[in-house]
Amino acid sequence: MVAPAILADPQVRKWLGDVEPAWASLDQRSFDALKKPPPAGSVRLAADLASEELQQSAVAANALILLRAAMAGDGLKLTTTGNLARSVVAEMRELFTWPEFDEAEAFRFHKVINEPDFLPLYFTRHIVQSATLLRPHKGFLKATTAGRQLVERKQIGALQAILFHVAMWHVELDYLGRGLHAGWHQRHVGIVLWALSVAATDWQPRESLTRQCTIPVNDVAGSAWDSGSYAMEAQILRPLQWFGLLEHREEDVAGSKFAKRQFYRKTGQFDRFLSFDVSLEVAGVSRH
Repeated sequence: MVAPAILADPQVRKWLGDVEPAWASLDQRSFDALKKPPPAGSVRLAADLASEELQQSAVAANALILLRAAMAGDGLKLTTTGNLARSVVAEMRELFTWPEFDEAEAFRFHKVINEPDFLPLYFTRHIVQSATLLRPHKGFLKATTAGRQLVERKQIGALQAILFHVAMWHVELDYLGRGLHAGWHQRHVGIVLWALSVAATDWQPRESLTRQCTIPVNDVAGSAWDSGSYAMEAQILRPLQWFGLLEHREEDVAGSKFAKRQFYRKTGQFDRFLSFDVSLEVAGVSRH
């Protein structure tokens, strides 16, 4: 069993309850390899998705909309602060589709809608720009040579892999969870992804997935409330839903007017897009 010292900690055992982490069954070589980003580690991302498969990913589908718009004319107008202009935001609100995004609720207290207010656009734009497919130039956001070639040469099958790699391993996603447990998940995101591949085969509450798939740290295990599950949902589970790899549902909590229980499970796209070269500690058993 890997990381036995962590699992022997009384505070961690209390936080885990009766849940055994999925990653504890990995052998040490696989555990260490999953800490490395692809292609150096043991996580593999499919770079040959068909167009209809890309449409299952809100991030990839909307990234294509953004890229094509940035390739037209002068590109997409920017404000002096570097955000997309309100006219662009209004246009993208008409074109973007995003799972479970409630515009009425999101904009209830906004008199005007700026780019940071529209999370689907803000998230997608920064991932695409971080992937160097877009760049600002003289007050406009334009497609780079790499971005144009991806679209014009019909190499878009690799788009999901490019954006996912950047989002999970290179872009700080702490803002999605309001800075809670900054960097916790992304330090071992390969381990989290592999654990989800075996733990999320059926509907699981976010609390159970957090305990099965993450490596606990002191401020998570010792928190007065279940802040780890909140951070896991905000920084990992929701983004995976946006990439079309998880699906989500919620249930009412008996006796509560507002509280909901959150459940997630893998989509068919998860195992199509993600694969792993790992071995379990039990001799002769492996998962690929």
